[in-house]
Amino acid sequence: MYSYERLLQENKAWAAEQTAINPEYFNILAQLQTPEFFWIGCSDSRVPANQITGTQPGEIFVHRNVANLVINTDVNLLAALDYAVTHLKVKHVIVCGHYGCGGIKAAATQTDFKPVLNMWLRNIKDVIRHHKPELDEIRDDETRLDRLVELNVQEGVYSLAKTTIIQRAWKQEQRPDLHGWVYGLKDGLIKPVFEMKAGTHIDPLYEYDNL
Repeated sequence: MYSYERLLQENKAWAAEQTAINPEYFNILAQLQTPEFFWIGCSDSRVPANQITGTQPGEIFVHRNVANLVINTDVNLLAALDYAVTHLKVKHVIVCGHYGCGGIKAAATQTDFKPVLNMWLRNIKDVIRHHKPELDEIRDDETRLDRLVELNVQEGVYSLAKTTIIQRAWKQEQRPDLHGWVYGLKDGLIKPVFEMKAGTHIDPLYEYDNL
């Protein structure tokens, strides 16, 4: 059997199991999407949002990319953010990184990963430059990379707060709260590392008056 065929078989088994538990499961799911959470996570296959939070389909609206970056020119991310905040009315936006992230490790090197990855990882290099004094104080390589994971999440949350999407929702509806989390591959636990409540003030340079 081809490996992809196993995925199709597992899908049938899963669908049958859900229907056996609740015959109306898919009818209900098809009619309604009212998640409270928008999750910006890493593409890493070991960090699936629903499984690690114990939630069901329909409870978390998800966007994933390499190293869970929030970039102000990423139209894919911004479209998902706009839909989640403006139309789904989510109450929380979560940027979730993970320790042992390959993208973080790669960005901390001087290796040429060719144009597209270089361009993407450059955003993490900017985080390194911005927090260089703190990172240089950490002598242990693994500990330094773990801290970089946390700082990358923190900068992602700040980047969200700089968008008019978030600022407009803060001004008009006092939501969503922003959260920076890091998932531990070694123990399966999520560590909250940063938070911004709705309406938090940032550098006035990034705040908009005419929303």
